[in-house]
Amino acid sequence: MTDPVTLSDADLTLAVSPLGAEMQSFTKAGKELLWQGDADWWSGRAPILFPIVGPAPEGRIRIGDFEAEMGQHGFARRRSFSLEERSATSCRHVLTDDEMTRAQYPFAFRLAITHALAGGRLEITAEVANAGDTPLPFCLGFHPAFAWPLPGAEDRPHRVTLANCAEPALARIDGGRLPEARLPSPFRNGKLTLSHDQFEADAMIFPEGAGSALSYGADDGPRLDFTFENLPFLALWQKPGAPFLCVEPWHGMHAPTGASAQLSERPGALSLAPLETARFGYTVTPHL
Repeated sequence: MTDPVTLSDADLTLAVSPLGAEMQSFTKAGKELLWQGDADWWSGRAPILFPIVGPAPEGRIRIGDFEAEMGQHGFARRRSFSLEERSATSCRHVLTDDEMTRAQYPFAFRLAITHALAGGRLEITAEVANAGDTPLPFCLGFHPAFAWPLPGAEDRPHRVTLANCAEPALARIDGGRLPEARLPSPFRNGKLTLSHDQFEADAMIFPEGAGSALSYGADDGPRLDFTFENLPFLALWQKPGAPFLCVEPWHGMHAPTGASAQLSERPGALSLAPLETARFGYTVTPHL
């Protein structure tokens, strides 16, 4: 099956492609909230990042004595998932290891991505299962891009507001690596007013302290409310000037400056015991 799966619940609709289990459209009352992809800016929409987040140093990862080429953000976003289950309001796509994945990542795994519409919100979960008999090392992240400006707020400033009112330190990637140094927070009392020039130095990454919930949108106007499960790191990204904002919750990050290409040296990298499963997720509740 190559056609997107379309879900609907009340005034929400969602389309999910089997390629990468990637969202293609998310609307409320017919208004598109998801970036629709444009190769002149960025052709992605909402890729799933697995088994790494960020680039591999010199395009290669190492796991113990094993070494292989690995593209940025891993291979899941470029692989076709199987549709395991669907209803009018939910679907589950699954990726398992095969000869091609094992050439890059020599492990037996099952990655299940579930999208569901319920109670006026979008719920997305990822379950990573170790299907082998050795520990499974990995990172997992989400990379959804939403309209900037949101429909109905075309002439209004947009902000990201952290529910915990924190001012987390900022990290900037340098040469594809995560430096140890931290920069002053762009948040004030949990609020960040967005501007395109903030992304001229690439993504804004918050390795700690951003919390488990935030909102994105215009004050007293259209906004998206997010909650995060088992996703302690946050990145905000766009191509400068592009009409989208990526709100990216991660478990795992770029290789640190000075570290080797070992996957286990990445901040937030996990290791699952045989037959163990880890769950990650986020919700989006639109208010228009």
